[in-house]
Amino acid sequence: MDVGAYLSRIGYQGPMEPTLETLRGLHRCHLFSVPFESLSVHCGEPITLALPLLYDKIVRRRRGGFCYENNGLFLWLLRALGFCVVGLAGRVRNRFTGRLGPPCDHLVLLARLGGQRFLCDVGFGDGFLEPLRLEPGLEQPQEGGTFRLGLAGGVWVLERLRAPGEEGQMLYTFTLEERELGDFAAMCCYHQQAPSSIFACKSFCSLPQPGGGRLTYMGWRLIATRGGERTETPLQPHEIPALLQRAFGAQLSGTLVPKDQDIHSSRLRAQLWGGIPRRGLGEG
Repeated sequence: MDVGAYLSRIGYQGPMEPTLETLRGLHRCHLFSVPFESLSVHCGEPITLALPLLYDKIVRRRRGGFCYENNGLFLWLLRALGFCVVGLAGRVRNRFTGRLGPPCDHLVLLARLGGQRFLCDVGFGDGFLEPLRLEPGLEQPQEGGTFRLGLAGGVWVLERLRAPGEEGQMLYTFTLEERELGDFAAMCCYHQQAPSSIFACKSFCSLPQPGGGRLTYMGWRLIATRGGERTETPLQPHEIPALLQRAFGAQLSGTLVPKDQDIHSSRLRAQLWGGIPRRGLGEG
């Protein structure tokens, strides 16, 4: 880990002490600098959860990644700076199918500071911008919306609220069982192959925008959202590589094959058990 190179990559110039102020600054800088993307899956670049490879991809080659990559590397950075932080396993509610993913579907982080615990996540996409206090029922407003954590039977639920006091929309669930990066290896393979995974079905790259909103490339479209308004710009295949470099700083090393297919949750088990061991998904 070259901490200086990592901090330069995300544009962080604040304090280095393991405090809440530092954690907030690092979290925001990472989210605004490192895209949430599936481009490797559609460029013939297999994703392996080895920290030196993730560091090379995100810091040296200035790319992004999905949760295991972004949060896995961010975990390494936080520990290098002296934070007490662990990885946790989550299950994301698929916004296309409405279903929760399999066990170890998502990697999130839990940091402990001064007797308090904070949820961190720089690998979810359109989520919270600053760490959330791990406190059930507490509504926590920030730029990306108002968020609330619930707890039932040892399972935590993250919700986004349309307005304070209203019913929330589930984003994902997680437990506080500590996990290592290697625990997600089977699901990393799943997300690169399965027809129920957004990463396998759709080529995309996404970043939040300063002042609000989000810019997303997906398939053959550029999607901009701001203030509840959404605009889509169609793209020709030859325009996409230049757009990715200009808008997201992503320079591809392979040839991108754009993709924007429907997600088929009903075919999950047949596809999943065909190539990934059951026990790698927490099933016996």
